[in-house]
Amino acid sequence: MPAVPSTARLFKSLPPHRRPQGTDIAAVAGWSVAGLATAIWLVQPFDWIKKTFFEKQEPEESNH
Repeated sequence: MPAVPSTARLFKSLPPHRRPQGTDIAAVAGWSVAGLATAIWLVQPFDWIKKTFFEKQEPEESNH
């Protein structure tokens, strides 16, 4: 018996008409990108991203 790829093993228990097809996976990927873009557009965290990742933070001084 040849080795079955891991993704095929996941869906082997489903009837053939219920198994996800390539177009289903592409649709999920597309809607995920659209949802992420919408979330970023709604929140608009650009100042936080700039402050967190691009600006150099000054080291905190401790009073010992």
